[in-house]
Amino acid sequence: MKKPNWQVILGLSLVILSTIVYVIHFLIFRDFRHIMIYLVGDIAFVPVEVLLVTLIIHRLLTHREKRVMMEKLNMVIGAFFSEVGTKLLRYFTSSDPEAGKVRRELEITSGWPDRKFLEAASELKQYSFQAAPSRDGLRELKAFLTGKMDFLLRLLENPNLLEHDSFTDMLWAAFHLAEELANRGDLAQLPDSDVQHLLGDVKRAYARLVGEWLDYMHHLKRNYPYLFSLAIRTNPFNPGASVLVT
Repeated sequence: MKKPNWQVILGLSLVILSTIVYVIHFLIFRDFRHIMIYLVGDIAFVPVEVLLVTLIIHRLLTHREKRVMMEKLNMVIGAFFSEVGTKLLRYFTSSDPEAGKVRRELEITSGWPDRKFLEAASELKQYSFQAAPSRDGLRELKAFLTGKMDFLLRLLENPNLLEHDSFTDMLWAAFHLAEELANRGDLAQLPDSDVQHLLGDVKRAYARLVGEWLDYMHHLKRNYPYLFSLAIRTNPFNPGASVLVT
């Protein structure tokens, strides 16, 4: 026979305890009417209590938990850009024939207001992201990404990523590109049709990576000025960027 779980035992214990207290109250004061007045009043307050707990307090706690989770997720995003994302953006922009347009939009400065980030995001939606690395460029990209596959896989295993769909999509796009490159031998011997397939994977990863990078920069601007300062000085879209403080 299955034993009742602890919630059932606790519930029954509380009901029995409440009954005992009411019996003691009656034995002492002999006023059943007084007991019923307060009992009905307490029951009448239950819907309001449910409202306070489920709709207000629960929402506040959920909001706080989500904020804490997003902070942890932003730490993961920061690790990604430090280890992979920033270098990957340099690979992509170096082979983009129209990279000058996106560079003009993303030469971020310390004085950028929130409005500027929103405007840049809107402009990027119109951009084609036509990165087209040569076979030698694909070989370099392959060497870089295959060396980071374990790192990317560990990020994908992080359960907190479920709260950030767009970053997860970008991470999958980058991991897929790494897998496509890793599963090919000599890239110099690939047919043109297969090279075009790889360039499609590059374009997908490039477009999603740029959007996530801009969101991350906005996050740093609002919350971590010292990290934002370093990110500006290592901006992959600014050819003249220097980590040195001058």
